[in-house]
Order: sequence, then C-alpha cells, then structure tokens
Amino acid sequence: MALAMATDHSDIDESLVPGTVHLVDLEHTMATRHAKGHNDIVLVPTPSTDPDDPLNWTPRRKYLALACALLYTWFNGMALSVVYSVLVPLSTALSVTEADLNAGTGYMFLLLGWGLLFWQPFALQYGKRLTYLVSLIALMAITVWGPYAHGNSQWIANRVLTGFFAAPIEALPETSITDLFFAHERATYMGWYAFTLAGSNFFAPIICGFINDGIGYRWVFYIQAIFCAATWLFLFFFMEETNYDRRTVGIVAEPVPEEEKGKEASKDSSNAVSRVESLEPQPSTTTKSFWQKLSVVDKPRPFMMHYRAWQSLKLLSWPVVFYSGFSYGTYLIYFNILNATSSIILGAPPYNFQPSLVGLSYVSCVIGVALASAFTGIFSDRFVIRLARRNDGVSEPEHRLWLFTVSTLVIPASLILWGVGAAHHVHWFGLVFAMGTTAFANTMGITLSVSYLVDTYRDLSGDALTTCILIRNSMSFAIGYGITPWLDGLGTQNCFISVAFVGLAICSVYLVMIKWGKKFREAKRVDYWNEVKKRIDLGLVH
Repeated sequence: MALAMATDHSDIDESLVPGTVHLVDLEHTMATRHAKGHNDIVLVPTPSTDPDDPLNWTPRRKYLALACALLYTWFNGMALSVVYSVLVPLSTALSVTEADLNAGTGYMFLLLGWGLLFWQPFALQYGKRLTYLVSLIALMAITVWGPYAHGNSQWIANRVLTGFFAAPIEALPETSITDLFFAHERATYMGWYAFTLAGSNFFAPIICGFINDGIGYRWVFYIQAIFCAATWLFLFFFMEETNYDRRTVGIVAEPVPEEEKGKEASKDSSNAVSRVESLEPQPSTTTKSFWQKLSVVDKPRPFMMHYRAWQSLKLLSWPVVFYSGFSYGTYLIYFNILNATSSIILGAPPYNFQPSLVGLSYVSCVIGVALASAFTGIFSDRFVIRLARRNDGVSEPEHRLWLFTVSTLVIPASLILWGVGAAHHVHWFGLVFAMGTTAFANTMGITLSVSYLVDTYRDLSGDALTTCILIRNSMSFAIGYGITPWLDGLGTQNCFISVAFVGLAICSVYLVMIKWGKKFREAKRVDYWNEVKKRIDLGLVH
C-alpha cells in the first residue's frame, strides 16, 4: 500500500485522510527522505533544504532547544505547585480560608487553559522565544507577590495572573517539540515533556514541605522565584526561535539523482518509483550568528492572532480534537483528586503524617511519572513503528491508542486501593503505592492524548493544542468544586469506589476511537486540507 506524495504546496492530495502516513518504506521504493540509521523509516514531515529549518538542525542544536523548553516546563510547573504544601501557614498569614486558597487554585487552572487563546496565537505570530521569556519573567514577579497577597480578593487576583502568565506551559513546549522532531521520534520527546510537566507538579510538594519547616512559608515562594529568574537567564542566552514558515506539508517527493536512476534501472527497469538512499540532511551549517539568535523579535507575518483564537474555538467540533482534550482532562482529574485528598487522608489517624512527610510521599508519584514517560515515549514510538510494518508500512494515529489499555486498568485499581485502603486503614505503603500508580496513569494520559492529536493534525497542532487544553482545564476547574461534596456525601470508601468505576467507563472511550477514529478523521478531511492550504498561502504553517 502506498500513499501519494506531494512535490510542493499546490500538489496536496486532498483525498488523504489526515494523520494516515506512509511511515515505513518496506519495499525501499519511496523517492523521499529517510531517517539516518533507519533507511526504511520515512521522515514525516519532509524537511526543507534550509539549514535553519528546525527539522534540519544538528542533534546538539535540537537538544539544546529541547532542554530550554523542558527547563521552562519544570520550573514553571514547580512555581504553580508551591501552595499545596503550605496551605495552613498561608491561610493564617494572608487571612484567607483554606477553602478560598483552593478556590484560587481553581481559578488558576481555568486561566491556564483559557489564557492560551491569547498566548498560543501570540507565540505563533511574534515568536515562541519571546513568549517563553515574557511568561517566565512575569511568573517570577507574581510568585514573589504570592506571600503578600492579603485578603481573598488579592489572593484570587494573584492566582488569576499566575494562571494567565503561566499558560504557555500547557501547549507551547509540545509545539516546540513538533517543530524539532519527526513523526517516528516525536512521542519520545513528548514523554520527556510529560515527565517535566507532571514531575514538577509532584516534586514541588516534596521540597516545599521541608522549606516551610526550615525557613518559613515565604521562602517557598522566594526560592521558586529565584529558580524562575535563573531559568530566564539560561533561556535568554541559549533558547532559539523554532517558528519556521513551511511551504510543504507531509511527505514530499524528491527528484532522484541521475546516478541513482541508473542504479535502480539496472536492478529493475519496471520500477516506477526510484528510491533515494537516506536523504536526511547532513548536519547543517548554522546561518544565524550567536547574536542573531538572541533576538526576541521574530520575522513579520500577516496579523492572524484573532483568526487563530477563533479557529481554536471552532476546533471544539472536531471529534479527534475534542476526544484528545476530554482524554487529557480525564486523566488530569485523577491528579486533582489525589492532591485534594492526600493531606486529608495521610494527615489523619492512623497515619498522622506531618506536612513534610506528606510531601515526601510524592516521591512515589515522581517514580510513576518517570516510568510512564518511558513507556509512552520511547516504547510508544517503537510500538507504532512495529504496527506500521504490519500494516504495509502505513501508520494510523489510532495505533498509539492501544497503549491506553494499561492506564484504563491501572486507574480504577489505584483509586480503589487509595480510597478503600484508607477507609480500612491499610499500611501507609499501600496508599503511597496507589499514589505512584495514579501518577503513572496520569502521565500516560498526557503523552498519549497529545501525541494522538499531533499525529492526526500536525499542521494545525498549534491551534488544536489550545482547544485540547481548554477542554482539559475546564474539566479540572469543574472537578475542584465537586470532589469535596462527593467525598463528604459518600464517605471515603464509597466515594472512591464510584470514582473508580466512573473512571473505568470514561477511560474505555479509547476503544470507540480505535474503532471509528479514522471515520471521524475522514469526516473532517476536506475542512482540514482547506485550512492547511489557506495557511500555506499566508505563510502560517510551522
């Protein structure tokens, strides 16, 4: 089975279903670029010949850009999570009830999603580098203000501004990874991103509890602000702009060198398509100087911020985009439930954990995050390539969804162990183990949901990720108001039994997408290619 290839942006084959790509060249006959060291793996998308195309960067240059995005994610994520371990002293110092402190966190999550309607179009319009720098310096200042935000109104304002300026963490790093890496390797680095995003949220309570006990609650905020400032300096000097305006999408046919034509003709004169042997670009010579890389101003483009924001809202009606956001939000909810109940359960008899020990229990979450990042990253890419080989070299985005089988079984088991175990006072190790497995499933939800979306709509992924996060964080905001009454009304045991079976039902929706996902993609095929052509003409495809 072979898929058509385009030679330029005017030759897009609109009959192709978005996301379906010829990833493995089983017969070695595709005249396009192949991965170095894996001569049967096709590079998707085909890179340009420009040495400053991020897909053409040397590995060192790519990894430096990746490290900058991951550092931003880690320390931004930690700054968002400092409150969890200092609720009691912060409530007393700021004259704000613990309920209002948590309500502020809910508003923060809401703005982390809806703030992307501004930041993602801004980053694609004026540059990702500028967006990272503005976001981080603003977050540093607001974090310093945190322990001085007296009264409910100031605290809510602080959380709203925190959510707004930190919002790029939710979609910009994924977009940067999409700029840098090809389809056959992208999920590996999405796994790294998932580790820094979820890991930072779980690591912050570990150290913040000890900081609070040692030098006071204010230094919990100060130290995170210092980390943000140091990261900002690193990004200023080493982060490059990855926005690049493409003129082609998908797999592009390459002209075959004359010597290759002669070799192929001598082997088999009936071959209609000659194969280009490993045409991945050699390490490129950087055309930008160090000082040019420090520029915070990207190339001028037609002003389309309003269009991109509206497009993100329109994408709510696209089934694959909605499912990705719903799936992501579902797994994030379990993280919120864990955070909302960990101090209540572990701090009460018979466990009586001090705040620092409650924070230390999150070590199991960090371990779970690391294991899930490897499973849904490195293993996921290999799994998809293997399924593509069995499917005549063609990869479907739904192939990756089979890995959700693991998290669909892990989630209800973890929630029952956590809730029923706490109700029957099992050994504390059982609860800590449940925290780790819940974090494992939560991280799987991050990586697989985002990878499925990007695999399907790579050329619209910047705006589609915004839609995904809007759904995810709206769900997270809503559950913040529901979990406490749910727990109070049913009790620990019955609450978590019901949560477990609701979770099992919701997580099983991936089976629907495996069965009918391609039909959903086919239904939006014409809309997708029309949008891609429009963006190519405007120079807006990255």
